[in-house]
Amino acid sequence: MRPNTLIYTNDNCQGCNRCISVCPVLTANYSVPSKDGDNRRIEVHSENCISCGACFDACEHQARSFYDDTEQFFHDLNLGKQISVILAPAFKANYPDQYEQVLGGLKKMGVRHIYSVSFGADITTWAYINYITKHKFQGGISQPCPAVVNYIEHYEPTLIEKLIPIHSPMMCTAIYIKKYLKNNDSLAFISPCIAKKTEITDPNTQGYVSYNLTFSHLMAYVRKHNLWGNKVSDETNYGLGSIYPMPGGLKENVYWFCGEEVFIRQVEGEKRAYEFLRDYQKRVQTGSTLPFMVDILNCDKGCLYGTGIEESKNHSEDNYYAIEKIKARSKTKGMFHPFSRLLSPKQRLRLLNLKFARLNIRDFMRSYTNKSGMISLQQPAPAELNTVFNQMGKHTPMERNINCGACGYSNCTEMASAIFNGCNTPANCIHYIKNEVQQFSRQLELQNSTILKKNEELAHFIAEDFESLNTSINGVVQGNMVNAEESSAINAAMQKISDFCSILDASFSEIQELLHQLEKNNESISKIADQTNILSLNASVEASRSGTAGKGFAVVAGEVRSLAEASRTMAEQSDYNRSEIVQAVQSLMQRTEELTHSITDINDRLTNLATSTQEVLAEADVVKHISGTVKNRLEELNRNI
Repeated sequence: MRPNTLIYTNDNCQGCNRCISVCPVLTANYSVPSKDGDNRRIEVHSENCISCGACFDACEHQARSFYDDTEQFFHDLNLGKQISVILAPAFKANYPDQYEQVLGGLKKMGVRHIYSVSFGADITTWAYINYITKHKFQGGISQPCPAVVNYIEHYEPTLIEKLIPIHSPMMCTAIYIKKYLKNNDSLAFISPCIAKKTEITDPNTQGYVSYNLTFSHLMAYVRKHNLWGNKVSDETNYGLGSIYPMPGGLKENVYWFCGEEVFIRQVEGEKRAYEFLRDYQKRVQTGSTLPFMVDILNCDKGCLYGTGIEESKNHSEDNYYAIEKIKARSKTKGMFHPFSRLLSPKQRLRLLNLKFARLNIRDFMRSYTNKSGMISLQQPAPAELNTVFNQMGKHTPMERNINCGACGYSNCTEMASAIFNGCNTPANCIHYIKNEVQQFSRQLELQNSTILKKNEELAHFIAEDFESLNTSINGVVQGNMVNAEESSAINAAMQKISDFCSILDASFSEIQELLHQLEKNNESISKIADQTNILSLNASVEASRSGTAGKGFAVVAGEVRSLAEASRTMAEQSDYNRSEIVQAVQSLMQRTEELTHSITDINDRLTNLATSTQEVLAEADVVKHISGTVKNRLEELNRNI
């Protein structure tokens, strides 16, 4: 989106303040935070800027850019709009070998006519001399330079009455084309000057010119789109007006017609021109002696090196030599030409008046507007200035007159005025920052002192804590050593229990074997008892058969039967007891096996515990070593602090 200003700040800005240092207007620049918020950048204040272009020369970062009408001109031309071109004489000096091909390219694109502003400069010279001499307009200020006019209308309005009320060569050319050639085409000016756009849009110029095409933007467009054509020249004859772009060009024209007896004050350069105007305003007000006229230009090399030319041209002297050739050709006219070398100034002036006799000077006159009310500039009262100085940390007369210029302003008062007008901040003052740093440094020293005390206390507490830590570590080490010894003892005792369980298990196996043998014996006794019982029965039967003789044998047989029954009962009881013993032994063997597994698990755990205890002991030694090292380092650090 195009900013609402002719000159603007692009993304290259570093906030270096050099643009501020060369700007003739206090509030044409304002400091704002950059996009990242860490730095500041200098923006252009559109209402206050006079488009002098001084910032372009000063900025090493190419952080300033400008707009002109080149793109719009070609857009309208492509749409078929009828446009004629008026050409600044500096164009021929900047491009002596290319300008005819450029003009041919414009013709090919549809431009209808091409007129040189040198012709309009001749009209301006004629009108200047006639108006000054007729109205005794002593000390008049020339106005071909729109930046100078902008400055006077906005910042030195009391000098408006001293601006010569004659249009610039560009406007005189446009008026001549419109009123005398009856050409109703829209007019485009091929211009070396950014500020010409402000003259074109000024209501006092009645919209005669529609486009301002700066050399740099036009040539960039021509090269990009390859708009070269057959060689074409301009369509007007002109004289010494062709040297208007050079420093003192107007003065030389006036000398040519009025002689060098008249005093013409010549001033060039962004810095010198506006300093001169401020002083000149005082000279006018005091009624001091004034020159015949003032030839003043914003650019120190004249319009040959205007603000709208290509950067590469600024570093060459070729433009001067080219304009000198044009100047020489302009002065080789015949005896009856106002630019003839052979005539006196008076004769030349007479011929100039004859040449433009049909022109009405009122057609080429203009008025000016006091625009001081349109700018946002306030002069702070002493009390207000004092408040700003206090905000800047400048409390003494010495502090308020450091005038280092680092902020870009000439002195501290200008900086304070800029802050008052909202164009800057105290943070852009290097001495404000210096004071802030010093104050911060003092705070740091105080904080460091406090920190040192805290460090000493902390070191003391740390030393105590490390002593406690070492004691605890020693306790852990001793405890672990005891644990290791106890674990080893338990391990040995459990091993004995394990061995006992093994012996017990073997004994249980032997008991089981004996019980098994008892079972077999019981079976044998039962069989013998059964057999004995059968024999007893048989004996009883036989005794009964024997009668009395068998009674004793019957008694014996009864006793034997009783013994057999008792033996069977005993065998059965023994077998029952054996069964109970077997179950008990099996249960004991199972419990013994479980005990053995538990003892084995305990042994494994005790072994792991012993290993872990050794590892703990090793790690405790490491911790103890590190603790001692840290303690020594802290004590050393505390000593160094």
